[in-house]
Order: sequence, then C-alpha cells, then structure tokens
Amino acid sequence: MFFTYILYSENFDRYYIGHSENLEKRLERHNTKKVSSTKKYPPWRLVYFETFKTRIEASRRELAIKKVKSRIYIKSLIDSKSELK
Repeated sequence: MFFTYILYSENFDRYYIGHSENLEKRLERHNTKKVSSTKKYPPWRLVYFETFKTRIEASRRELAIKKVKSRIYIKSLIDSKSELK
C-alpha cells in the first residue's frame, strides 16, 4: 500500500506534499531533518493522506495536487477529510 500525504509546519505556515510506502517512517525522516526540502521547517505533522495500491498511483496523485498550486485547494482537501471523521 502507498500513500500520498500532506504535511503542515505550523511554525512556518507551510505545506509539503509527498508520497511514501510508510507514513510513520517518512514523517520521522521529515522531522529529523533527513529530507532536504523540509529540513528547515520542522516540526511537521501529518494533516492529510490518501491510500493507493501502487507507487505510480500515489505519485500521480501527488503531482496532481502539486499541479493545482493552491493553498485553498490543499485546505479544502484537509477539511473534506476531517469532515469524514
């Protein structure tokens, strides 16, 4: 199983979109500054994720979210997921 995820850094008001096979390990890598693109902005928290059967599907979804280039869109994804709880 693979995941497309969104992280949020409250201290810097930044979002990060990525994909991974293991969300826990990936979040740990982000928060221990082992990911070059996020190491300046910890701590990160997981605010959204989607599940896929293949890495290709997860990667395509990541790129689709990034292509929109909109904080409003990202926030709407996060809000829609929290409404399901």
